[in-house]
Amino acid sequence: MKKWAIAIIVLLLAVGAGFAYWMMQKDPEQEPENGEEEPAGNGEKPGAQDFAPFTGMTEGGPFTSRPVLAVINNHPDARPQTGLNEADIVFEFIAEYNITRFAALYQSTFPEEVGPIRSARDYFVDLAAACDAFFVAHGYSPEAYAMLESGLVDHINGIDYDGTLFQRSTDRVAPHNSYITYENIKIGMKMTGASPNYSVKAPYAFFDGTGNGKISEQASTLEVRYGQDPNFASSFVYDETAQRYKRSSGGLPTVDKETLQQVEVANVLVFEADHETIDAKGRQSIDLDSGGRALLFQSGDVSEIEWMSQNGILIPTADGEAIELVPGKTWIHIVPTNPGMGQSVRYTP
Repeated sequence: MKKWAIAIIVLLLAVGAGFAYWMMQKDPEQEPENGEEEPAGNGEKPGAQDFAPFTGMTEGGPFTSRPVLAVINNHPDARPQTGLNEADIVFEFIAEYNITRFAALYQSTFPEEVGPIRSARDYFVDLAAACDAFFVAHGYSPEAYAMLESGLVDHINGIDYDGTLFQRSTDRVAPHNSYITYENIKIGMKMTGASPNYSVKAPYAFFDGTGNGKISEQASTLEVRYGQDPNFASSFVYDETAQRYKRSSGGLPTVDKETLQQVEVANVLVFEADHETIDAKGRQSIDLDSGGRALLFQSGDVSEIEWMSQNGILIPTADGEAIELVPGKTWIHIVPTNPGMGQSVRYTP
């Protein structure tokens, strides 16, 4: 055999041996020992979910849609709202003074229309960023505006799309009449180049039994107050047949404007957080990083627990671990540490 042919064969063998050695050294993909998916980091796709990540429900899967976080008006002139029934989680925050506003998170189901849409606060933007949710608001505080302009979250705002993506109803006056359809939200995603896919795995835990392992007492009714204004007092009554809590506000059932269906949730959470008034309009700075005391209402019982921020997502915990929720929708109240839950929350067997 000619010398040049032998040289080529030797070279090919060396390359093949090197490739084989590299393959042997490369770490193989490891399956989690418990057979479940490992948590995905920000920007990673967690894959198809067998249950809805924010409700634990299995109907309607797989769940691959990107969450949407919409800021919904809770002024008495904005009631009844549209689209709250479809929200996986509703967070109720103080927007200014003791006037509350909703951050409604949608992922397993989406409403045909949602509103009235209201202006953003910095803690709404932080929450959307943590969940990698597409953020929908109409207006903004100065702090929220700076965050939105920085590109922290994919979003659309009614200030930019009033009369196009956002429509004004004629039966109410501004700022209580801005609405958007889910079809227009999806158009907004395309216009802004936002991904429509679910990407950040939610840290919520769910169970299919009874009880959460914590010491509990019976609590079939509860009321959460923000100050003395009865318009911002929320009450929940547990329906044993439906195994859900029915919500009312200001003494009236919380119903959908279009269907008149009352809002029902499987879990009610109350998180205590430090609040500070930061301007003459009563806007708040809310500490959503430090965690603190919490109450969990589920299955007609109440348990004293804690809450924590896990990569910016607010979760109920016990001994530092996520506590299991009843599969279904959840309502989360964020109340000021001062005066605290002792003054803000009342419940009865």
